[in-house]
Amino acid sequence: MSERRVRAVLWDFGGVILTSPFEAFNRYEEANALPTDFIRSVNATDPDDNAWARLERDDIGAAEFDEEFARESDARGHRVPGRDVLALLAGSVPPEMVVALDRVVEAGYATACLTNNVVSDDSVPARPEVGEVMARFDHVVESSKVGVRKPEPRFYEIACEKVGVGPAECVFLDDLGINLKPARAMGMTTIKVEDPALAIERLGEVLELDLS
Repeated sequence: MSERRVRAVLWDFGGVILTSPFEAFNRYEEANALPTDFIRSVNATDPDDNAWARLERDDIGAAEFDEEFARESDARGHRVPGRDVLALLAGSVPPEMVVALDRVVEAGYATACLTNNVVSDDSVPARPEVGEVMARFDHVVESSKVGVRKPEPRFYEIACEKVGVGPAECVFLDDLGINLKPARAMGMTTIKVEDPALAIERLGEVLELDLS
């Protein structure tokens, strides 16, 4: 690429660097005779100020989330303890995505992981394989630390400030369209991660790199 417009690659965590929890949600729903995608429907109700959003901004802790999510889900017809939802968030690290990240780093692009997350529970054992991947990023932007979350535009502004680039100089990968929409409106090149292999192929095309 004679003039490299893109200077940074921004990656979502859950659903990109870590496999999506949605399959775990569906298994839980099936095991507990709940409608398919019920947990996601609760999270999508009042998405800027529900229990999930407040937890990711660190406005409430896990104990309060347990109670508030149970109340919100009960209002939709099925009571689900918040602690059960939190237990479903662990996923695996797709090796092909780690290889792609390594290739991007080797090519000299700045990187950041943009994650809507919750404050870590010290009682939960650390996962070395996750820590090894996260250490590869130049920056990690966490909703629980910056006080805003995707898809709030300020979250993306903070990410750009930390990396030292403008939105038009970024490629952003996320598995949720709702998170990609404001990034795209700001000028970022966006890639929706549904099939990791296809997303990596698309990223390689944008960067003109072999990411395998």
